[in-house]
Amino acid sequence: MTVGSHFQTYLDRARGDLAFARGHLASRWRESRVFRWLLSLFALGVAFMIAAYYAIGAGLPSADRLLTYQPPLPTMVRGIDGEIVNSYARERRVQLRYVDFPVQMQNAFLSAEDKTFWTHGGVDFGGLAGAVVDYVSKIGSGQRAKGGSTITQQVAKNILVGDEYSITRKLKEMILARRIEGVLTKQQILELYLNEIPLGRQSFGVQAAARAYFDKDVKDLELHESAFLAILPKAPERYGRARYKDLAIARRNYVLDQMVKNDWATREEAEAAKAKPLGLVPRRSANYDPAGGYFVEEVRRRLLDRFGEKAEDGPNSVYAGGLWVRTSMDMELQKAARAALRAGLLRYHSGKGWTGPIAKINMDENWQTQLIVSNLAVDYEDWQVGVVTQRSGNSAKIGFADGEEHPLSNLPDSLKAGDVIVAAPKNKSEWVVRTVPQVSGGLVVENPRTGRVLAMQGGFDSRLGSFNRATQAERQPGSTIKPFVYATGLDQGMTPATLVEDGPFCVWQGAGLGEKCFRNFGNQRGAGQQTMRWGLEQSRNLMTIHIANDAGMENVTNTFRRVGIGDYDNYLSFALGAGDTTVAKMVNAYSALANLGRQYDQSVIDYVQDRNGKVIWRADKRRCNTCSAPQWDGKGMPRLTPAGKQVLDAGTAYQVVHMLEGVVTRGTAVRLRSLELPIFGKTGTTSGPTNAWFVGGSSDLVAGVYIGFDQPRNLGGWVQGGNTAGPIIKQLIEETKARWPTTPVRAPADIRMVRIDRRSGKRVFDGWPSDEWTPATIWEAFKPDTEPRRSLDRQTLEEKRMAAIAALRAASEERVTRTEGPRRIDDTFLEDQGGIY
Repeated sequence: MTVGSHFQTYLDRARGDLAFARGHLASRWRESRVFRWLLSLFALGVAFMIAAYYAIGAGLPSADRLLTYQPPLPTMVRGIDGEIVNSYARERRVQLRYVDFPVQMQNAFLSAEDKTFWTHGGVDFGGLAGAVVDYVSKIGSGQRAKGGSTITQQVAKNILVGDEYSITRKLKEMILARRIEGVLTKQQILELYLNEIPLGRQSFGVQAAARAYFDKDVKDLELHESAFLAILPKAPERYGRARYKDLAIARRNYVLDQMVKNDWATREEAEAAKAKPLGLVPRRSANYDPAGGYFVEEVRRRLLDRFGEKAEDGPNSVYAGGLWVRTSMDMELQKAARAALRAGLLRYHSGKGWTGPIAKINMDENWQTQLIVSNLAVDYEDWQVGVVTQRSGNSAKIGFADGEEHPLSNLPDSLKAGDVIVAAPKNKSEWVVRTVPQVSGGLVVENPRTGRVLAMQGGFDSRLGSFNRATQAERQPGSTIKPFVYATGLDQGMTPATLVEDGPFCVWQGAGLGEKCFRNFGNQRGAGQQTMRWGLEQSRNLMTIHIANDAGMENVTNTFRRVGIGDYDNYLSFALGAGDTTVAKMVNAYSALANLGRQYDQSVIDYVQDRNGKVIWRADKRRCNTCSAPQWDGKGMPRLTPAGKQVLDAGTAYQVVHMLEGVVTRGTAVRLRSLELPIFGKTGTTSGPTNAWFVGGSSDLVAGVYIGFDQPRNLGGWVQGGNTAGPIIKQLIEETKARWPTTPVRAPADIRMVRIDRRSGKRVFDGWPSDEWTPATIWEAFKPDTEPRRSLDRQTLEEKRMAAIAALRAASEERVTRTEGPRRIDDTFLEDQGGIY
């Protein structure tokens, strides 16, 4: 029999069977009413399911989205050296590739969640049937039925449809799972699952969970640890808690047994893993150095302004965009800045007693939970933040975020239950009250050659409050603004040797305000006419007012505006620092002095990259289009245009810096002289005094600090910038001395260094500057043709010169007449010999 005849025989037989079945069904349809009803219901059910499939499936998102799916990722922040210093995240997320997941880890999750993953088409109908039976059995009980979802369905739930508990959601999962299996490979599906599955402790994905529960990377996990992570999808917030330890161990051991059953682990390996404890680490935040708290918070504020907060704000949002941010924070300088400011605040507060709690909580509610959510902490020595849980007479107890309570001593009279305070251990069981200084302040360190902020400290500890006094506190700068008044005077033709009256100055302000008379600090009497240099070194208010008045107050405020200090009205009081500004602005203004008048925009962020590494923003916006040319074009080396803006004349800036070096050498900042470095700077003390300042530095680094109360009030009559703020900068420099240059700011090419008498400003020809701190003769910086003349009166000099020449001529002619006859006199002889002094 041929193949064709065989096929024909089978075809005839099939037709006969089909005809028989059709006849049998037609007979049953005619003879049985029940059969007709059942068949109709079946047909309606099939039709309903088809309609439901299309109705539900029509509105579902496309599975193709998963091909380009980008999960929400935290923003990572790097310091100036490229090391990660912080992250902005509300969820722990770390994305890995499929090849990065250990096979043991994969098999643990498959054993716990979907052992037929590699063979099913997206839906496990056996597991689904069991889930349906479980769902029916729990109707009305309030209990949640087991899912019965495959890993593919869980991917659909986690990424595309959400976690609603309903039959509709389950149907959506099934439809999308089938579609996903047609779009992605099994490996891609498993990669998505292991990266996205929520596993508790704010962690999403197994790498983040491995860090959260074991402080390990997935590649370093042992078998029992992988099995534990695999049980978490069922109840992540339950199995990770200490009180459910026994349930977690039982479930973990079940997963290990399933791995043996599926030939993914040997019995010996499983039994060894079962014998081990869970080994979970306590909950803790990321191990970033808190020293940079104020700096990274300032970076966060600026990123939020530029890119938004959430995914809805754009693809590069701070908390979902996965940005990589390179900042200018120098951790060495940052730590030194924090230590120096803290030491200054504690030094001022010394002996002043307890200042009260840092916060209060309601003791009628769970104090531990309230303490945890307050997010208050302190990173200073062995201090900790806690809450007073009991106070009775001379005894009290303090409770900490871990729930432990300890006896508390050194009790202030006003201490009460509910007070959140800082305390330090006295011994193993007892703690003592400590005080965070109520006075505060801000400190900034900047590179004047680039404008990059290298360190920023905005208070005692950023975790006690995010208010950044370095950038947000508007304060009167006091005498630290004077160098820019003097700079205006220099621009208007004065020199460091110009004599200025240190005497009374009064101005009529109108009938309503009357006459205002300015005074020197501490009501010191005027000293008569003195050089500009002396006035700046000794911070004389009256001389500053005279200079501002002579130079024109409108010109002075224009200078303030150009260097970015502030926009003030043309009142003389602003020349003494009566206007508000920030320490960050003052440091940037002094950076213009150190950089010979060229000022850069102050920046804390160098550049920002998106999750794929593309630079999407940079502080330096200059472009060099020919720098990457494939071939040399025969022209000179391409160079970037100079950055920044020239806000002061270079000669003026240098003259001010040169005078400010004298402030450190023999003026109000003499406490910094022992550093034996070419430091320039200026102290400042505002009326009250309410604020104490110092701003200054070198050619490479400029630093500024102020201290004062957040609600300004008198600091005490003894407080001055020199004795309160200056030592803070001194400590900063001492701790980072290798970073500060040993050569002074270099003078511009046209500056002339001339010997003058330090007090009179007169030119000196018969003496040289000495190494003394207060020499009679010094080198002074002058712009071309502004140095003191050899005579105070050019006309007098000329008359004397001509008279001398005439006398010489007459004597010579008389002599020649007697001997040889008339002879010509060299009129340049006196000039050649150095002139007449």
